Amino acid sequence: MNDGYPDIALSIRNVSKVFRKERQQARWLTLWRRNGSHGQDVALNGHGTEKAAQNGPVIAVDDVSLTIRRGEIFGVLGPNGSGKSTLIRCISTLLVPDTGDIEVFGLDVQRDEMAVKRLINRVSVEASFFKKLSPLENLLYAARLYGLSPRQADPEARRILRRLGLPDRAYRQPVEDLSRGQQQKIAIARALLTSPILLLLDEPTTGLDPRSKREVQSFVEELREQHDATILLTTHDMHEADALCDQVAILHDGKVVAMDTPEALKAEVANGSGRTVTLEDVFMALTGKELRNVELEIA
Repeated sequence: MNDGYPDIALSIRNVSKVFRKERQQARWLTLWRRNGSHGQDVALNGHGTEKAAQNGPVIAVDDVSLTIRRGEIFGVLGPNGSGKSTLIRCISTLLVPDTGDIEVFGLDVQRDEMAVKRLINRVSVEASFFKKLSPLENLLYAARLYGLSPRQADPEARRILRRLGLPDRAYRQPVEDLSRGQQQKIAIARALLTSPILLLLDEPTTGLDPRSKREVQSFVEELREQHDATILLTTHDMHEADALCDQVAILHDGKVVAMDTPEALKAEVANGSGRTVTLEDVFMALTGKELRNVELEIA
């Protein structure tokens, strides 16, 4: 499409992000010293010296480089705490990387922050709303922030909500009265309403039932095909990643440990054995972790 935008939608070069927790660490060490006895560890509120030592600086994203071409659906996979959400926040201008550069269609996310924000939208697993307002009111408010009048936005908001399977009766109910899955659909509709050319989807189908997941996945493909959108997707659903993504990168401890098409990664892990390999097998082979990790997500 000849609209002036370059073919490289997203360029991430040597990006790192560190969260510093020295103050919290120092507090735990002080409490241990005050309460320890004859050099023995004493756990306080569940935290002993071992826990304190682990809570220094955390490298959430470690020298990550990715290039995503226009029109791709690109998946970022990894265990909890691997840095997926931190990377999304850096791209969407919510966090500033400690090192490296990020460009969205040639625009630097720090120097050209406002211009970048007009090109992107983000759906997060922890989407927030005005809970007392209805889905339509939330969407129309968001549209105004992007310069769309209620008259322009209302029919498109209804079309997207209907396409995602939200029943008409829910359009004017308070969001707080709707189910978790319905709220996630509203978050997706809000992001799609502004027709972003780069859509950042951070675990968008978490909490959805199988039918709703399929509706959202179909809509993502439709958005790419009909609206020339580029999509960056993080997910724990390996079937979703395999079905949707042109390429995937697997993060582990903040680093990219593999990047290729799903088929190529499966072939690499199969290594000529002839056995059937799934993307879940690839994930396990490269990270050594279960998909559903109960650890607290730091990153």
